[in-house]
Order: sequence, then C-alpha cells, then structure tokens
Amino acid sequence: MPSPPEEPQPIPPGRAWLILGSAFLAFTVGASVMHSYTVFLLAYVADFGWSRAETSLAYSVGQLVGGFSAPFVGSMVDRLGTRRMVLLGGALLALGLVGSAAAQALWQVVFLYGVVMTFGANCVGLLVFVPLVSRLFVRRRGMAISVLQSANAFGRAASAPASQMLITGLGWRGAYLVAAAVAAAVLLPLAALFGRGGGGQGAAPAPGVAAPRHWTLAEAIHTPQFWLLFLVYMFTSIGSFLVSLHQIAFAVDVGFDPLYAAGVLGMGSFLATPGVIATGTLSDYIGREYSALLAYGISIVGVVCALAITGPGDHLLLWLHACFFGLTWGARGPAITAKTADLFPGPRLGTILGVITIGSGLGAALGSWAAGFVFDVTGSYRIAFLGSIAAYVCGSVAFWLLRRPPRLAVEAARG
Repeated sequence: MPSPPEEPQPIPPGRAWLILGSAFLAFTVGASVMHSYTVFLLAYVADFGWSRAETSLAYSVGQLVGGFSAPFVGSMVDRLGTRRMVLLGGALLALGLVGSAAAQALWQVVFLYGVVMTFGANCVGLLVFVPLVSRLFVRRRGMAISVLQSANAFGRAASAPASQMLITGLGWRGAYLVAAAVAAAVLLPLAALFGRGGGGQGAAPAPGVAAPRHWTLAEAIHTPQFWLLFLVYMFTSIGSFLVSLHQIAFAVDVGFDPLYAAGVLGMGSFLATPGVIATGTLSDYIGREYSALLAYGISIVGVVCALAITGPGDHLLLWLHACFFGLTWGARGPAITAKTADLFPGPRLGTILGVITIGSGLGAALGSWAAGFVFDVTGSYRIAFLGSIAAYVCGSVAFWLLRRPPRLAVEAARG
C-alpha cells in the first residue's frame, strides 16, 4: 500500500497557520456553492412549477452522493494529497455551476448539483483537510478543526443573501455563471499553497507518552465507537437538514418578504462562525461530549422558536430562530470530527472518517427530502421541525456513549 504523499518533517507554526487559513478559504467557497441551493429552490419552483419534494430531490441526492462518496474521497486524499484534491474539486464545481446555468429539466439539476458539484465540494471539504489539520495541530486539535469547520458556517451565511441578490439582479442562470467564475478564480490558484510538504507530521508525543495507535479501517469497524460515531453523524444531519434546506421557504410561506427572510437567516448564520470556533475550542478544555451537548441544546431552542412562528408579525421569533439555530449550525462538527481523530488517529484517518461520514450523507438526504415531503402532504413544516428535535436528542445520547476509548477485540479479551 503506497505511503501518504504528504508526510514530511514537522513544519514551522507560521506555515501551519497559513495552511489552515487556505483550507478555510477553500472550504468556504465549496460550502457557499452547496448551501446556495436553499435560495435557488424557490427560483426553481417559480420557473419550472416543481413541487417542494421534487425540488428537494437534487439536494437529497447530493447528500447521498456526498455520504457514499466519502470513503472514496477519504482514500483519495490519503494517497493523492491535498493539492491534487483541491484542483479536482475546483474544476468540478466550476463545471457543475456552468452546466446548471443551462439546465432545462429536473434530471439535469439532480445530476449537476447532486453528483458533479457534490463530489467537487467533497474534494475541498472536511474529508480533505481534517487529516492534514489534525496532524499539524495535535495539542490544539479541537480549536484547529473548529476554525476549519467554521468555514462551512461562514459559507452558508454568505450564500443566502449573496445568492438572493444575484438571482434578483441577474436571474438564477446568471447567478450560477457568476458563482462558477468565483469558484474557479479562487480554488484553482489556491491549490498551489498545498504543496507536497503541506501535510506535516504534527507535534511529536510528549516525553514519556506512548505514541498513539495507528488505526486501520478494518480495526475501527470492529469497535462500538465507530458505529456510535456513525449514528452521531446521521442523527445530527437529520436534525439539521429537516430545518435548514427549507428555512427560507418556511419564512416566505408564513408571510415574510423573501429578501428580508434571506437577510435575517443569513445574519443568523454568520453567528455560526464564532459558535463553531467557540464550541470546538471549548471541547479541548471541557471535553468533546459536554461541548456537543451544549450545541445540541441550543439548536433545539432555535427549532422551538421556529415552531412558535405563526405569521409575518413574529419578527422577534424569526430572529431568535435564526440566531439560536445559526449559532450552532455545524457547531457539533468540530467536536465530532475531533473525537473521531482522538479515537482513531493515524495515516488512515481520512479513510476512516470517510466511511463514518456516510452516516452524515444518509441523514442529510433523509432530512432534506423528508421536510419537503411533509410539507407537500400536510402543508406545514411543523412535523418536520418536531422530527428535528427528536433527532437532536438521539444524537446527544449517542455522543454521550462515546466517552470510553475504543479497544480491539483481541485487546478487550486480554483485558
């Protein structure tokens, strides 16, 4: 089996921070492109007359493709390195956006967004950057991953108002062409910053401390912690995507102006950047479990605020929903991802994380489609929002059960 291409000597701290900043920017671009679909959803409904469930199909397929392609992407980054993955991701995103601008049928949107752009976004996302960052910031892993994870929240926050303004001014086809130009202009040159020496070994173990086990995928799969992490990813995604994809549509349905709703929800989403960094950094000090439970609780409060909205006069409730839900959008990510790196360190972390991430894709696909289906059947998102709360509770329980470190079956038998 070939060795990972990015395993040079430890690099200077300044270079490590530059790599982290570059990863943040690349991830931001990919996240912005993918999250903008929440705004394009209403444009598709108005232009093509598709139902909410039909319009949600591309997003759901994207989550499935993102999840099931994760092991492949994780294995690719373990072998090809970050630079080549960013180049591939940037090219696919730009290609998918240009193609989407010319789409005329639902299957075209499903293929371009759900397959081409989703795979491209995976190539500039967590799966590519977490193994790199976790090796560079061993002792501050929670903080570093939280900074990286906050790019997802920042991209989500920026995408809603920016996309809405572009669609209003240029139409949804013109908006896609602008997004393609931005993605290509940022990602393709940025790949050069991830040179062959970009991986790094990270800090060495402290004197007197044994080096961590280098887990393989086969070993990890035989531990209960692996499957608990799978459930955590799945339940968290279900809870989040039962709400997030349809937030703007929900606000417009109850009477809010589309641009106003996009602005409020976008402003709330900007809180996710400090929220993600705070909870991820906090996990280094109070533990991953307590940090994640705090984030789950705040998200539930945000969903409850949405359930209480009855009309366009409930501005305060809309703001509270946007702030509480936005503050913790992705806030569990650093704790979950850092926990994965804590439990299963080694050069095969990308592959292990990729397989576990299938749970996230399954949950996101189910949540985003189910919310649209519930609306089509009941004319309301109430049941979907209640399901979100239930999923968050299940995720909390699964995360709490991760307190003990994993042991191989043979080690457990000897113990």
